[in-house]
Amino acid sequence: MELITDVRRADWLVRRLQASGTVAGTVGGGFDGYARVLHPLAAFREDRSVLDEHGDAPVLETSTWRWSDVAARTGRTLDAGVSWSALSASRDEDVLFDDGWRVEPPAEGWLDPRLLAALTSHLSASTTTPLDLVAAVWDGWGDLSGGSTLVSGWQDGTPEATERARAEAEVARLRTAHQAALAAVRRALAVPRLHLTHREHLLVRTTVADWADPAWTERAEIADGVPLAHTPQLLWPEDHAWVLATEIDCDSTLVAGTRRLVDAIVRDHRFEAYEVDPLSALR
Repeated sequence: MELITDVRRADWLVRRLQASGTVAGTVGGGFDGYARVLHPLAAFREDRSVLDEHGDAPVLETSTWRWSDVAARTGRTLDAGVSWSALSASRDEDVLFDDGWRVEPPAEGWLDPRLLAALTSHLSASTTTPLDLVAAVWDGWGDLSGGSTLVSGWQDGTPEATERARAEAEVARLRTAHQAALAAVRRALAVPRLHLTHREHLLVRTTVADWADPAWTERAEIADGVPLAHTPQLLWPEDHAWVLATEIDCDSTLVAGTRRLVDAIVRDHRFEAYEVDPLSALR
């Protein structure tokens, strides 16, 4: 992976973007079909009869749920246009069930790397340029913006003068190193940005194979040692056969492309996916 300095590689997509806040306003119009892939849910079975000093219950079991699992318990309807808040009666809070299960809201702006890896088999088969992809990554993440914060504090009580002086010296050293690291990130990422939907994006040259291994987050770098640990907000091949989008504030991923591609994704039981209308609202 490496940074792209010529943001004109996104001009074709910009021209095809339609009404803001819609599917086609995110992945562009003019494709044969559009699929919405719901992000999976982290679920935990707890023993709520026992609480620790923080009021938390011990976790007995963890699992990955689908939205359909929640719908089966809440009695609500699951369809292509469903919103998490309507399905769960909560947007930001965990959903608690009487049998001890707690379900977290779906991740926004992040597609599970295992699902992205599974998608690559369909994406690769649907492009003539699998070795030439462009990824657009929001530059507002703290580790990419050069704006992360270092926080320090005392854990217990007030330390003695000698210990305090030693700790303050260490904090000063860490802050200097932290500021130097942030400056290095800003220098490494000082390239033109793609401006979309009121956000700035870095463009990265990549391939389908780069995303085929879910462990890509452990080794991906985009410039001078700057790691990439975020799902791309947009991903497309040079032949413009499809577009994948994981918008920052959305709890599902969109794929626009050929009829064959969309049908394959919707039929693949590894995904909880629905075909959507390009003019429908983002969820």
